[in-house]
Amino acid sequence: MTPPSSLKARRFRSAAVLAALLCLPATSLASAEVTQQGTLRVSFEGRIAPHQLPRQGKAPVAVTLSGDIKTTDGQDPPQLREISLAINRNGRLDYKGLPRCNFHQIQPASTVEARESCKRSLVGSGIFKANVALPEQSPFPSNGTILAFNGNLHGKPVIYAHIYGTEPLPTSFVLPFKIKRGSGAYATTLVARLPQVAAEWGFVSGVSLTLSRNFTYRGARHSYLSAGCPAPKGFPGATFAFAEASFGFEDGKTLSSTLTRSCGVKG
Repeated sequence: MTPPSSLKARRFRSAAVLAALLCLPATSLASAEVTQQGTLRVSFEGRIAPHQLPRQGKAPVAVTLSGDIKTTDGQDPPQLREISLAINRNGRLDYKGLPRCNFHQIQPASTVEARESCKRSLVGSGIFKANVALPEQSPFPSNGTILAFNGNLHGKPVIYAHIYGTEPLPTSFVLPFKIKRGSGAYATTLVARLPQVAAEWGFVSGVSLTLSRNFTYRGARHSYLSAGCPAPKGFPGATFAFAEASFGFEDGKTLSSTLTRSCGVKG
C-alpha cells in the first residue's frame, strides 16, 4: 500500500537532511514523484548540480527537469497540451547579454542545422519521447532531440525548445517557453503550449530538459542559471522545494508535483 503523501514527505525530508549532513551528492537523493488521475500517471523527476552551493550569493548550476507519461491500462494517454516548470526563488535566471535566437532560424531545421544557426544562444538540451501509432501497425516509441535556445518573442524573453525527430518521418517543431516572474516560493516559471504538429507526431510519453550555460558579457563571467543553498547559519545543508512541474492534457486533466531536494553549503 502506498503511504500517505504526508508520511512520504516526512520520510523524504528525513533522508534528505541526513544526506546533507553526510555531504552526499544530489544524485543519491533524486527520486521520482508519481502523480495519478484515473488511469493517467505522470512520474516527475528533477535535479540540480553541483550539490554544494554557497550560503551567501550564488554559483553556476545545471538544472534538469523531466516527466514520463503512462497509463495503467496500457491505452494511449490524452494528448499533452501544456508544460509548466517552476523553479525555486533561490535560483536565478540570467540572460542579459546572451545572444538571442530567432524562431525562423530553427524552424524548420534538423538538430544539426538548428545548433549551427544558433549555437551562440544555446542554453540546454534534452529528449522528447512519443508513442507513434501508424495504420495497421502496433505503436512504437520515437525519440526526439531537444535543443534549448535563448530567444525573444513579441519583445519578451523566451526559451525556444527546438524538437527534432526522424520517425516515422523527419519532423521539427519549436516550443516557446514563456518566462514568467513571480515573488512567491517559485520566482521563475517556464510555460509552453504544444503545437498541433506535436499531436500529429504521436502521443507524448516523456520530456526531459537540462538547462546550463556559462557566458561572458562586458568582460564578466555569467551563468544562465545560478543558485545558492538556503541553509540557516550554522547548518551544513538544507532541504527545500526545488521545483514544481505540471502537465496539462487535452481532456482537461492537469497533473502536478513538487520536487523536494537538498543542498550542502560550499566551503
